Amino acid sequence: MENKAKLSHAVAVTVRAVKLLGGVSRKFFPTLAAFCAVDALTPYVAVFFSARLLSELATGRRPEALWRWVIAGVLCTGIFAVLKMVLYERKETLLDDLYGRKEIIFARKMFSLDYADMDSQQTLDLRNKIRQNETWSSWGLMDVPAMLEEGLRSLIGLAGGAALTVSLFTSPVPESAGGLTALNSPIFILLLASAMVLVSLLAGFCSAKSVSYWSSAASDATLGNRLFSFFGFFGLQKHRAADVRIYSQERLVSAYWEKNSSFGVDGLLARYARGPMGLFSGLGTGITVLITGCVYVFTCLKAWAGAFDVGSVTQYVGAATAMAGSIFELVSFFGDIRANSAYLDTTFKFLDIPNAMYQGSLTTEKRSDRNYQVEFRNVSFKYPGSENWALRDVSIKFRVGRRLAIVGENGSGKSTFIKLLCRLYDPQEGQILLNGIDIRKYRYDDYMNIFSVVFQDFQLISQPLGANVAGGTEYDRERVRRALIDAGFGERLETMPLGLDTQLYKDFTEDGVEISGGEAQKIAIARALYKNAPFIILDEPTAALDPIAEAEIYSKFDGIAGDKTAIYISHRLSSCKFCDEIVVFHEGRIVERGSHEELLANESGKYHELWTAQAQYYNEQ
Repeated sequence: MENKAKLSHAVAVTVRAVKLLGGVSRKFFPTLAAFCAVDALTPYVAVFFSARLLSELATGRRPEALWRWVIAGVLCTGIFAVLKMVLYERKETLLDDLYGRKEIIFARKMFSLDYADMDSQQTLDLRNKIRQNETWSSWGLMDVPAMLEEGLRSLIGLAGGAALTVSLFTSPVPESAGGLTALNSPIFILLLASAMVLVSLLAGFCSAKSVSYWSSAASDATLGNRLFSFFGFFGLQKHRAADVRIYSQERLVSAYWEKNSSFGVDGLLARYARGPMGLFSGLGTGITVLITGCVYVFTCLKAWAGAFDVGSVTQYVGAATAMAGSIFELVSFFGDIRANSAYLDTTFKFLDIPNAMYQGSLTTEKRSDRNYQVEFRNVSFKYPGSENWALRDVSIKFRVGRRLAIVGENGSGKSTFIKLLCRLYDPQEGQILLNGIDIRKYRYDDYMNIFSVVFQDFQLISQPLGANVAGGTEYDRERVRRALIDAGFGERLETMPLGLDTQLYKDFTEDGVEISGGEAQKIAIARALYKNAPFIILDEPTAALDPIAEAEIYSKFDGIAGDKTAIYISHRLSSCKFCDEIVVFHEGRIVERGSHEELLANESGKYHELWTAQAQYYNEQ
């Protein structure tokens, strides 16, 4: 009963996988089915026409009949051969395409995940596990096409074989054959057919048992593949080249190569192959030969007794042998889907991660006066899996159109504060209000539209400059140009070979332009300006710049922000002097707030301590 339940589950997850893959490649599975039909029936075409020719040669020997069978056989065999190759090439092309399109499934899931889940190490580990399963032996989604091909071909082969062998059992031995008339007995035929099926099932079981050892070696093989994926290409990574040479890191890489033998001759898989895996695989193949032997004996005995001619012998032996192979394939197919079901379970565990964050229903008011008021009211937050509060009892109200600086040491809660403001996370305690309404009640995507953020770990895409700023391929070129100039990228823009159409980086083209960290930061700021949201937030985006250059960008940016509410986050204080209000974070709490002059006057305060420690960097030589 347990095995049936397991098989039922394996079939269910495999069907789900087929539907999922079919959703990103609608032509693949119909093409696969057509190929399997032609491929499975091709051997029977040759067997059928060969049998007809031999029968005619053994009996009538009519030239006109022989010519008809020859022409029909050549035409049908040729048509099937051409169809098979055409469908094979088409199937392989679509399969290669499916390998890439399969990633769409995971990309869509990653895009739709709550940020809290996307940012979770557990989620990332689960995705990496799926990737490793696929990489080391194609387990998971991409094992399904091969298994389905095996299953479809075996089922169609069984049907074709049954059609050509049914008369083997129904053709009676004449009474003149004496004791051989026992071959006509239904009991004898039933026993023979049962024996053939049982032997085929045993052969399939041995094959499935052999395949199961791949699953047993999954942990070891996954580790080996991860080591190879990381260290195998270590020497090709340009950004590691200097460290490798300075610190002789090739010794570390070599140590992992030498100690891990997952895929070597002494590895676990190799030991399985030399032992039980190879034994069961050999048994499965050997047992199949017994089926062929049984068919030969039964067919020859009936032919000897005069039940049919030599042509029919060829048909029955060929068809029955092919049918036995199909039974073997079919049993192997069920064994394979059971082995793969555990990997599909991992895949669907990831794809079934629920979206727990409430999406809201209220529309964010579109105000021409940008009169948005945001309030943190006794907000406390800790990251999932952590026992420590990242923010504790934070209360603050933003005044529209003002400049707010948030400062503090690393780990004081500054970036966490922004992630809550943008609703990447929801707090465990307290409320965040927009115009007096809890932000969880607003439509999630609508609420996000009122923020432009330049995160400290911002990312640009290896795409044209203009598309990076606009976030799409169609955009207002003049607005993009103005945003880049306002962000201080104007002079560099003039040197770009194709202007806004210049490709950033060389991932997709040799003509791509490499940009410095400071230039990338200016493009990121231009991206925030182009969005033109009422709230604009800079979360330490200029950390790679020197303090003086950072102060220049902030000073210019203050004028660009206009009537927007601007929030500046930094552990360096060069951005604070021109802000209307400064909020000082320490250990997840707000410990001070006020203007630069007010906070600096408090010599015992945290702000004064930070300013004094950094003052030397703001003095030009």
